[in-house]
Amino acid sequence: MSSTAHADRRTQLESLWEHDAIKIIAVIGAIYIVYALIGLILGYSLDGIINTLRRMTYLIAVYGMVTLALNLHWGYTGLFNIGVAGFMAIGLYVTMMLAKPVDPGGAAQYSGLGLPMPIAIIGGVVAAGLAGLVVALPALRLRADYFAITTIAFAEIVRLGVTSDALQQFTILGAELGTGGGRGLIRNYDDPMNVIFQLEIFSSFVNLTNSLFGFGPTQARALAYSIVLVIVLAGIYWLIQRTSRSPFGRVLKAIREDEEAAQSLGKNTNMFKIKVFVLGCALMGLAGILWRFRRTGVTPEAFRPHVTFYIWIALIIGGAGSNTGSILGSGLFVAVLFEGPQYLRRVIDQLVAVGDAPNTFAGAVGPLLSANPVPLVRYTFAEFLTLQFVIMGVALILLMQRRPDGLLGHREETAAAIPLGARPSAAGGGSGGGGGGGGGGGNGSDSGFAHSQTRDQHDDSDQQTDGGIDADGARTQAGTSESSNESSGSTDQTDDSVTDGETQ
Repeated sequence: MSSTAHADRRTQLESLWEHDAIKIIAVIGAIYIVYALIGLILGYSLDGIINTLRRMTYLIAVYGMVTLALNLHWGYTGLFNIGVAGFMAIGLYVTMMLAKPVDPGGAAQYSGLGLPMPIAIIGGVVAAGLAGLVVALPALRLRADYFAITTIAFAEIVRLGVTSDALQQFTILGAELGTGGGRGLIRNYDDPMNVIFQLEIFSSFVNLTNSLFGFGPTQARALAYSIVLVIVLAGIYWLIQRTSRSPFGRVLKAIREDEEAAQSLGKNTNMFKIKVFVLGCALMGLAGILWRFRRTGVTPEAFRPHVTFYIWIALIIGGAGSNTGSILGSGLFVAVLFEGPQYLRRVIDQLVAVGDAPNTFAGAVGPLLSANPVPLVRYTFAEFLTLQFVIMGVALILLMQRRPDGLLGHREETAAAIPLGARPSAAGGGSGGGGGGGGGGGNGSDSGFAHSQTRDQHDDSDQQTDGGIDADGARTQAGTSESSNESSGSTDQTDDSVTDGETQ
């Protein structure tokens, strides 16, 4: 009994682990527990530990949004977009120019349109989507590598364009606007979260965080904003999951696997790729807005190409083609590769007195000739933030060698509208088909043939109307055309063999 109960419990745990939400909660929760335990062991204050977890939540949510958008491009359609930072910049800059007051005054000399923040955010998202449309129309004619060059060139054009004198301050329809040039834009509009902060529930939230963690209003606002980002991330995840399981999403998967096969079924693959590219770019613009629009200002240097590479690393860790993997990859990237080295450095500084480090790499390596590694160790800790890029590169190389599909990239997602599992044997149907010449058997065969024929007509109509891609669609049509030229008995056999796996 004990072994049976143990086996049942293990089976229940395995079935529970199959749920994607459980995977996300378990991995992110494990990250929080590790960071919290390290903080408690080192004697950090409770508010310091919570603030560290709050920052990680903020970064995981932002990177999760952008990685999900990139997964739409690469994981679902095979579009090699390495200009992610450019679309994020467009969304943020347009939002700030729309939201800034008409007469800013003071140091914020660049004016805006003074629109309400919700309208400004929508404007930024639409602008990023339109920019994606402008890029997609000519660039989708190119192969994957040339398309990648086009997107990264566009991102650099955006970053360098906002620093130009022509866009530093300009006039549109009598309205004075500007990107601020190299100095960037100063945020002189109200905090976008004031709508939430003025609610009664937020006052209760401030009192709760103050009593539990000793947070003041500023820290409570930052924590509330991180929670809002998590809610937005959950909404984007739900939207993309629904999209991937829709007829539109099945076409995207078909394009990724074999674009020529999708075209042979009458699908305009270029139009589908344009739509998904615009949608992904709009989501990237939204992520860029939520990333920095509450800060005191924004500069073009915040959107250098390394931001795009960070997002690609997160996608590779999680696995292309998996939305759940995108979130898991974002969490592991932030915890291990982005925040991990900085956190480790603070821990080492607190535990060990490293001492003064050499100013040059030669001064650090030279003492190794006399078997003295201390200068190299000191230099390594002093340049830990610089070595972070080396750590990312090494981790990426190891990941590509050991697990090129990422955490969940190996999972196969069917592109059919219905389950394609093995067809179970039906004793009654088989005997009826076998006795097609007899009375009772003939009735069973006739009814089975009529049902199969109706099902084939339904499958054909689905392929013409819902835009979905059925893995066996071409063979089903072939089987239907052959059935019109054969006897009812042979037609029944053909239909059974063609639609095997599609009737469940």
